[in-house]
Amino acid sequence: MFPRIKEDIKGVFHRDPAARNTFEVLTNYPGLHAIWLHRISHKLWKHDLKWLARTLSTFSRWLTGIEIHPGATLGRRVFIDHGMGVVIGETAVIGDDVTLYHGVTLGGTSWKAGKRHPTLEKNVVVGAGAKVLGPIVIAEGAKIGSNSVVVKDTPAGATVVGIPGRIVKTQKTASDDPQITRRHQIAEKYGFDAYAVSTDNPDPVANAMGVMLEHIHQMDNKVEELCGVIRAMGGDVCTDNLHAIKAEDFADTGIDPVVPQQGEVQDDFDPKI
Repeated sequence: MFPRIKEDIKGVFHRDPAARNTFEVLTNYPGLHAIWLHRISHKLWKHDLKWLARTLSTFSRWLTGIEIHPGATLGRRVFIDHGMGVVIGETAVIGDDVTLYHGVTLGGTSWKAGKRHPTLEKNVVVGAGAKVLGPIVIAEGAKIGSNSVVVKDTPAGATVVGIPGRIVKTQKTASDDPQITRRHQIAEKYGFDAYAVSTDNPDPVANAMGVMLEHIHQMDNKVEELCGVIRAMGGDVCTDNLHAIKAEDFADTGIDPVVPQQGEVQDDFDPKI
């Protein structure tokens, strides 16, 4: 029992920079208190002491604001951060090193007996207010964005956002997808990589901007090719430089562009959105 408690406390230090010392974690982290009480109620449930298990679960909800059905299965080092309003259903299965934030619901979509709640595999992170519903599987390392509603299986390493939840990022590398290499090259030219705004919580608006940026890059290449052909035929085109973008151009937009300092060479800016 005590080794598991020590393990839980270490897990808090790994995932919450606000944790200062062991005594503070022991006394002021209701997410841990809820998990420790659940382990007792789960054992009672397994020994067919259902009423006693539910009563302890109800006391835990009153004490911590977190409702975990005693039938739910929790792995090692599960961390419920803040915790208020978290609801975990009877047939939910949570793997090792899973992190849940406040307002998360792992609920069912049917009144039929049997498996009706989600399974979260190792290292899954579920953002604040997210709802994961039904007997679905959230595969290892997946991330669920805040306030998302997920009702379908999620592949390993994916990031899901929105209502209904949609996959906006999967774990791919340049070797997996040559398009990633091309987009990184475009980002280097323009000084702005919308696809890497946030790897943990992608911004759909920034991703849309990235798609537009890629299209603009393709148009630039076509215009350069066209100008080159016209000049080769004796035409006098494309001889003037484009207007240089300056920080002053964005003074009233809320965007903080990074412009080159004196002596630096940079064609464009990097808007921090």
